[in-house]
Amino acid sequence: MAVHHPATITPTKRDLLQAWVPHQPWTGGGDLTELTPVGSYRFDDPDGEVGMETHLLATPDGRVLQVPLTYRGTPGPPDTLVTTMTHTTLGDRWIHDGCHDPVLLTALATTVLHGGREADLYEATPDGLTLLPATTHVRGDGPTPGAPTHPGDWTHPHVEHTGTTTVVRAPATTTACASSCPASCPASCTPSPYQAPRCAAPGPARTPPSSSPSSPPTHPRPPDDHPPGRSCPRAPTPTHPGVVQ
Repeated sequence: MAVHHPATITPTKRDLLQAWVPHQPWTGGGDLTELTPVGSYRFDDPDGEVGMETHLLATPDGRVLQVPLTYRGTPGPPDTLVTTMTHTTLGDRWIHDGCHDPVLLTALATTVLHGGREADLYEATPDGLTLLPATTHVRGDGPTPGAPTHPGDWTHPHVEHTGTTTVVRAPATTTACASSCPASCPASCTPSPYQAPRCAAPGPARTPPSSSPSSPPTHPRPPDDHPPGRSCPRAPTPTHPGVVQ
């Protein structure tokens, strides 16, 4: 499970995302003047050291970017640092790009391989932990014939940006984390085991329907979206504010 600690944070997550995302190579340009949060999901660090949260951000031009971040109590690799944050409960935090963070990449690959899902999120209160409602659901496909059974070693990931796609590789594995996505994906494409688009927005602008949302398969996004090594960059389309179908 993941635990949310009520606090004042500076800068806010929305402010740091607005300042950082428009300058990244995987956005594909377009209108990024106002990024609107529509949901997020978390994975759980078994060691309890690293917070992991993937943000879904709507753009004015009709896309939804999936942006994975990690929150650390000590600095990670300096070239992956997004910003530092002051947290009135947890102290100083170092915010890193999740597509470079071995902890998030391992959690993501494990979720895909073993049919996992997002972590339950609890809020710490004076009376104990209170379960918070989920805003986004993700689900891994689980074991696939011929696919790896171990998440691999993500200590030194190789990150490639091509247009609106980010591909991350571990030695002797396939794709694990990706960044954003174009407008459409051929119906015949088949996701590779570790596919993880940052973006949950194939197709034109989305109108929230009245039906209940369901959990998507996780070729996680974009988890916060292919060039060689990826067969399909798209993620499911949000069909309810903050929930990925």
